[in-house]
Amino acid sequence: MQTKVRTIGLLGAIAIGVGGMVGGGIFAVLGEAVSLAHGATAIAFLLAGLVALLTSYSYAKLSVRFQQSGGTVVFIDQAFGHNLLSGSINLMLWLSYLVTISLYATAFASYGETFFTQTSALTKHILISVAILLPWLINLVSASFVSKSEFIIVLIKVSLLILIIISGLFYVDSENLSSTKWGAPITIVAAGMIIFVAYEGFELIANAAEDVKNPTVNLPRAFYAAVLFVILLYVLISVVTVGAVAENQLMQAKDYALALAAKPALGQVGFTIVAIAALLSTFSAINATIYGNARLGFYLAKKGELPDTLEKTKRNIPIDGVIITSVFSLLIANSIELTEIAIIGSAGFLLIFTMVNLSAFKLANTIKAYRVITGSAFLASFSALVTLLIHTHHTNENAVEVFLAFIAFSIIFEFIYGVFVRGHLFRRQYQKTP
Repeated sequence: MQTKVRTIGLLGAIAIGVGGMVGGGIFAVLGEAVSLAHGATAIAFLLAGLVALLTSYSYAKLSVRFQQSGGTVVFIDQAFGHNLLSGSINLMLWLSYLVTISLYATAFASYGETFFTQTSALTKHILISVAILLPWLINLVSASFVSKSEFIIVLIKVSLLILIIISGLFYVDSENLSSTKWGAPITIVAAGMIIFVAYEGFELIANAAEDVKNPTVNLPRAFYAAVLFVILLYVLISVVTVGAVAENQLMQAKDYALALAAKPALGQVGFTIVAIAALLSTFSAINATIYGNARLGFYLAKKGELPDTLEKTKRNIPIDGVIITSVFSLLIANSIELTEIAIIGSAGFLLIFTMVNLSAFKLANTIKAYRVITGSAFLASFSALVTLLIHTHHTNENAVEVFLAFIAFSIIFEFIYGVFVRGHLFRRQYQKTP
């Protein structure tokens, strides 16, 4: 039997995690964090990062033991078997990526509008639609373009963020960061959980586990290094943004706050460069997420959890998966506001990470993990989810209702599909008949 050639080294694995996190998220949610945490925005990003770091331990241990491209789906199935619970969570993961695409598209539109002297609701919807339709066409024409372009784009946006940090630190006013300017403790925590979606991408390392060299050593290092680097990056960006720009200006430009953060040090040129980089970053993130979610749909369809149409490929491209992913993302992005999309996306991934942490706790002996850490990760992610939902219930009840509707849809779909298509719900394994 031929041994699979592993092609991804430690730096490559770290790049996958960093690229997954520093996608469109930071461009989309920075203003949301400032609106709640105010001077404590950096604390909010740190809190969210700590939840991600604890969860990365579960992912590292699970990835070493189960080195398969299914990643999160495989971990949950290994812990809970193939049943209504695991099937619903797997579908929720697929839906959460639709929300993420919508978040990136809305951010693309917000930064795109800065290049127009006059805008309207129609302008925003056109830009949102363009941000999804162009990557849709790219994915249908050439899947290889997506992977080949990602490394360069990740390098550009990380370099740009570092440039903003280095140049902006000289303009930070410590008074803007003083505790007198902080939000209430509960809102600081809530702010961190609302922007948690900016951290979710580290889990993509798990999908590449079977291609990583020396996985026992490199997978844990890649997870921890990627998360720690991005925590530092986000905290410093928060310090520069809040410290160098008056809050009233940030609130007026909440949807494109990061571009405003470049202005004190780099002027209008800096603002324009960041806006262009935001368009590039969000566009590439949409491109990559459509690519990934279409393949997640393909994987779930092969397992019998989604309709067979998602399993159809042409030139190794899951055509129907790309189309369905894009169409649903278009509907979500054009019908839900940015704040609500961020809340729903963060809540979705907090729920999924809670289940992954529970999976790691349940499989602790198998994956050689410390239960005290996986248990702490479970409690942290679950508490974060509950805090987010309670706070949002008082401030944006519609977002909670939409999130609960996503959960209900996942359970009902899995139940109906299991009963009427697969013919079962609770067998531990399901193999399609040829």
